[in-house]
Amino acid sequence: MLDDLLGQVRSGRSGTLVLRGEAGSGKTALLDHLAERASFARVLRASGVEAESEMAYSALHQVCAPLLGHLDALPAGQRGALNTAFGLAVGPVPEQLLVGVAVLGLFAEAAARRPLVCVVDDVQWIDAASAVALGFVARRLSAESAALVFAVRSPGDLLRGLPELRVDGLPAAEARELLDSALTGPVDPRVRDRIVAETRGNPLALLELPRSLSPAELAFGFDGSSAAPFADRVEAGFERRIRALPPATRTMLLAAAMEPVGDSLMLWRALELMGVGPESAGPAEADDLIELGARVRFRHPLVRSAVRRCAATAEVRAVHAALAEVTDPVIDPDRRAWHRAHAAAGPDEQVAAELEGSAGRAMARGGWAAAAALLERAAELTAAPSRRGTILLAAAGAQAEAGSYAAVPGLLGAAELCPLDALQQARLERLRAQVAFKLSHGRDAGPPLLAAARRLEKLDPVAARDTFLLAIGAAVYAGRFGGDDLRVAAQAARDAALDGETFADLLLTGLVSWVLDGRTAAAPLLNRCLDAADEHGDPGLLWLTLPVASEMFRTDVAGRLSRQAIRSAFGAGALAQLPDALVMWAVSLINDGRLTEAAEVLDEIDEVARATGASVYQISRLNLAVRRGPADEAETLIAAKLDEAAAHGNGRLHSLAKDALAKLHLALGNHRAALRAAQEMTAYRELATYQWCLRELAEAAAGAGERDIAEAARDQLAETVATTPTPGALGVKAVVDALTAPDGQAEQLYRDAIDLLSRTGTGVEGQRARLLYGEWLRRLGRLDEARAELRAAHQAFTTMGAHLWAGRAARELVLAGEVVGAATPDDRRELTTQEAAIAQLTVAGRTNAEIGAALFLSPRTVEWHLRRVYAKLGVANRRELTAARSPRSS
Repeated sequence: MLDDLLGQVRSGRSGTLVLRGEAGSGKTALLDHLAERASFARVLRASGVEAESEMAYSALHQVCAPLLGHLDALPAGQRGALNTAFGLAVGPVPEQLLVGVAVLGLFAEAAARRPLVCVVDDVQWIDAASAVALGFVARRLSAESAALVFAVRSPGDLLRGLPELRVDGLPAAEARELLDSALTGPVDPRVRDRIVAETRGNPLALLELPRSLSPAELAFGFDGSSAAPFADRVEAGFERRIRALPPATRTMLLAAAMEPVGDSLMLWRALELMGVGPESAGPAEADDLIELGARVRFRHPLVRSAVRRCAATAEVRAVHAALAEVTDPVIDPDRRAWHRAHAAAGPDEQVAAELEGSAGRAMARGGWAAAAALLERAAELTAAPSRRGTILLAAAGAQAEAGSYAAVPGLLGAAELCPLDALQQARLERLRAQVAFKLSHGRDAGPPLLAAARRLEKLDPVAARDTFLLAIGAAVYAGRFGGDDLRVAAQAARDAALDGETFADLLLTGLVSWVLDGRTAAAPLLNRCLDAADEHGDPGLLWLTLPVASEMFRTDVAGRLSRQAIRSAFGAGALAQLPDALVMWAVSLINDGRLTEAAEVLDEIDEVARATGASVYQISRLNLAVRRGPADEAETLIAAKLDEAAAHGNGRLHSLAKDALAKLHLALGNHRAALRAAQEMTAYRELATYQWCLRELAEAAAGAGERDIAEAARDQLAETVATTPTPGALGVKAVVDALTAPDGQAEQLYRDAIDLLSRTGTGVEGQRARLLYGEWLRRLGRLDEARAELRAAHQAFTTMGAHLWAGRAARELVLAGEVVGAATPDDRRELTTQEAAIAQLTVAGRTNAEIGAALFLSPRTVEWHLRRVYAKLGVANRRELTAARSPRSS
């Protein structure tokens, strides 16, 4: 497999592989094999070190340091992100995903000159920030002439789903041969077979255990009574050998284990301070435990961990103190502070302050997990309770930024045991509620957020405003399960009288008015907020801006804002907001009938969430499922979302699932079932969805013969549309009016609806209106006209990939007397989803670099996909591609 991977790289393609196996299974030996066979390529090597696992980007820096000469070829934002992440420059905090995109670009630039092979060993010990970036790059390598190979004991979430090779023990014959090479004397064949069976062919166990046991112990088969895992038993064997070494040698090994980068010069300077000379290395080298050259290398990572287990606490502190002394405080202040922190036997305010400084630098590099670890250790070294509380609160905030939400409650609980001032206590309550909302979007977060907002009113008005917005947003999501929470939160925000003209101020004022004064009074305020969003919008509030845009029937705003947010995310590195921006974009694509592209974006959202650790409110899959099908899968997904909504008290999710259920039953022609779902959904006035579902209610009621219900829905919708007469709103109203109008008036209403809803942003609704018009014509016996409308709807739904609605159109066509054959897909269906997205962006005039940034690909990969697109469509270049694509594609 490794040789085949190198063959791919030789041919200009890329590949990724994860070697997974227990300690001692031979993963490192396979990486050595790969590096030796890759003489045609540039080989990069890095290894996780347990002592460095909390230092942000330490492993990534090992990988990228030889490639930094290519930095100037990257876009400015990516170049700045890497410079800041590696501490080469001071700049804004780089988001982890932007660092990943930058590393991908760096790999592509380097591989353009010479193929690249990168191997990363002991991934289980690399720092979290590096793991995010490398996992991201691994999923995006395609046509860069590069290979990325990991060795890991357990793959973890960040490597899950990548191509994997399980490295198990050797087969029995090879295991016996290897064991024989390690034995120093004769062993009973039955004992030898028992050893092979007990080690399960683990190569390191077969080689090392015979060396650590006496002939008498060996005769009984490696102390077969032990039930310990083989990694532990091998490590125990190393421990016995280490304990038998002279004290100076053990000190030398301990210093090497504590010095994570393998710098031999620094190692010997530290040992000199401890009175240990170079002769101490002899016994360890003779016992094949360590290699000492320009770099220090242990025979196996288990030797390093065994050395640490053999050492007393005082010895560990002494070594850390010596290493701190020889670490340059200017060049490497963070590693020096880390060593000093571990050398401290008790509280040390100076070291705590140094750790806080290191945490600040880690945050500036986007290393939130590292910052949290540094702050937690700083808190341990701080004697003053009030200062400890401040540091713990900062550590909790860093963990939340890192997406490690499970760690936040414990830190907040510890902070509460310290004396906090009123502002700190309010911020603590806010953070606890924010994390609760992030995890479930349920009711429980709303009241605590409101309590925190009230406490912040006089302490920090800006924070109070932001927290009131959070409280109202949480109550919006709780919906029908939140009781009177939404009204209470809105009234409290109004009573606070927090005036201002920022986008957040306008949004808060509009939402408060919507809750307390009603939609008609709030409409001008909410529209003013949306008008300001283009220039002054806050990316952090996209999760609330989208529902407001939908409430106002401003589908154009939602699409425009999402595109702007995506561009600014890449331009400014604000990628923490990218998931919400992509959610908005997916909604716009679905509404416009561009379902293939929407599916690709939804996959991107999952990828971003996996890369950043973010929790994303991924409701768009429901909207996609009830258009694409299959019906049974859509129904299963809806049922799962209803269960999730009930479990978390998430009323918005409940309403959206019921709306999806109504659409599903309408697509299948089950009007009674659709009516029940729509009635339950509209029983509560939900922000952004209530008025849209009135259309489903009217269609279901009309189809079920419940004219009174349909007319009541029509009247409610007319009142809503009067305050926001956008084309989308007027189009939906025209549909409902047509469903309830006399035959003499319905035809023009249907035509108006088709015209209004066939514009950008409401393409699916436009074709649904055409389908209803064709059904109406069929019922009147105007079959030729009916077939023309139904045929057009069927073709449009098929092209969109809206298979459930295409099925309903096909059934109506049969009733109109037409035989429906298999649909002929258009040229886009011949492309993969990624190829279709690249073709779309190419026609829109984007460069390869811009397309790569939008789809998280390197420019070389984009070019490779474009060549495939050209071949499939029979065109030669971008100009011909643009001419070949339909106007709708652009």
